[in-house]
Amino acid sequence: MRHIRWQLLIAIGGLILVVGLLLGQSPDSDSAAPQPVRGGTYSEALVGSLGRLNPVLDYANQADRDVDRLLFSGLVRFDSRGLPTPDLAEGWSVSADATLYTFNLRANAVWHDGEPVTTDDVIYTFSKLQDPAYPGPVDVAQMWQQIQVIRLDSRTVQFQLPEPFAPFFDYLSLGLLPDHLLRGVSAADLADHPYNLEPIGTGPFRFEGYLLEDGEVRGVRLAAFEDYYGETPYLDRVEFRYYSDERAALQAYRASEVLGISSVADEILADVLEIPNLNLHTAPLPRLTLVFLNLRNQERPFLTEKKVRQALLLAVNRQWIIDQVLGGQGTVAAGPILPSSWAFSEGIEPWPFSPEQAGALLDEAGWVLPAGATPGTAEYVRTNEDVPLAFELLHPDDSRHTQIAQALQASWAAIGAQVTLVPLDAQELLDARLDPRDYEAALTDLNLTRSPDPDPYPFWHDSQAETGQNYAGFEDRNISIWLEQARITPDFAERAHLYQSFQHRFRDQVPALPLFHPVYSFAIDSSVQGVTMGPVLDPSDRFASITSWYLLVRRDLERVPDATP
Repeated sequence: MRHIRWQLLIAIGGLILVVGLLLGQSPDSDSAAPQPVRGGTYSEALVGSLGRLNPVLDYANQADRDVDRLLFSGLVRFDSRGLPTPDLAEGWSVSADATLYTFNLRANAVWHDGEPVTTDDVIYTFSKLQDPAYPGPVDVAQMWQQIQVIRLDSRTVQFQLPEPFAPFFDYLSLGLLPDHLLRGVSAADLADHPYNLEPIGTGPFRFEGYLLEDGEVRGVRLAAFEDYYGETPYLDRVEFRYYSDERAALQAYRASEVLGISSVADEILADVLEIPNLNLHTAPLPRLTLVFLNLRNQERPFLTEKKVRQALLLAVNRQWIIDQVLGGQGTVAAGPILPSSWAFSEGIEPWPFSPEQAGALLDEAGWVLPAGATPGTAEYVRTNEDVPLAFELLHPDDSRHTQIAQALQASWAAIGAQVTLVPLDAQELLDARLDPRDYEAALTDLNLTRSPDPDPYPFWHDSQAETGQNYAGFEDRNISIWLEQARITPDFAERAHLYQSFQHRFRDQVPALPLFHPVYSFAIDSSVQGVTMGPVLDPSDRFASITSWYLLVRRDLERVPDATP
């Protein structure tokens, strides 16, 4: 609904003429742009259910993280390029040896109950991650157990690292918990604490209550927090309603129960695009779908040949896969670093789709087709000294990955490479085949959600080739040196230069076949204005600009100056 205020023109002699709804305004009339005003409730369909509204415990529940994004805030947040910016901390410094991080808290930051935010809250929050009973990711707990959190005063806190670790900022956007309400509550007891059902945070919205139907929780209601240290939201309230799947969420929108849908999956994408007043917003996800090639597999030594790997990538029409399998919801990958990242090298281009160039490379490498073989037949397989260009491709046993694997198989058959598809449960593929390096080629996804820092070290450094996440077994001393230096260098410009070298070398060596970055999509009614969507590190990042969203506007018409003498 819009509130429209019209100026009144007052005639001489006290005659008042009300000028309203000027349908025949001159084209020369000046009109101010609509101005957002405070008020209104935005309602959204969340796919999922309520668990615990606690940022320390929401790692496995996207629906909880979506709500927590509005209730809580951390020391830092990240901009659209993945660079840290101030949040509860107004500033920070890093020691010369990059092992001591000092943060200064905002003086005007308060909890939703009015208590000031202090370093005690910082210490309490991260002590839960250090607790042996912390139920979250093991690697996160192990890292925090090596870090000292030091209180200098009520607004200054330090983190002492055992060694330089440039991606440390990734771990500081975690929403803080209130020490004054939870002091003495252990990590083991926190999971079942009543606080998780009536949370007090520091974000732009505060918890107001639940939406109940037949005695069951159907949603959560939040209200704008008047004393928020940042920009006060235009919206008065935000309501989240829970639904079992995307189709139920879409039906809720059609029934006018909500104004937005938290996730638009493949199965409802076409329906969403047909609704005129439902705007689709998309952004690349920090995920990479790729094919790992086992460079240490002695039964397939040809995988160590750079020209063979380059040919396999050239043969794949990745844009066709995106269009036909993903419904257009993806971007062709140029390498392992997202194009939206501060670390991405602008000069990097994806390998093109060129079966002709792929065939020429294989010819150069000595992989020849049998004379007279017809494409599409069993005989159409390249050999080199009687060794066939043939291998197995493992892939997750689901519809999307199966279709991608079939497209890869067809693409490689067209250039004379014979591929046998082996579907596996996704967890089995990781645990039984990738981890022990018992594979030839594997289609899989690298999920870097909530990891703003690109840090390719775990996947491509030679120290990780045997037991780490360097599943390809790739060893390149130049790349390893660059990744080592980037991990201990706090200067982002210097790190970007090191990652630029890494990306150019990666593109040349092709240790794996990067296919595409999938995108995340959500839908929101056109009545909700001010919505902007940048790259996301987690789907909850769709709320990064929510303080600028609005439903109500005011339009002021300025008087056209009278030119009569």
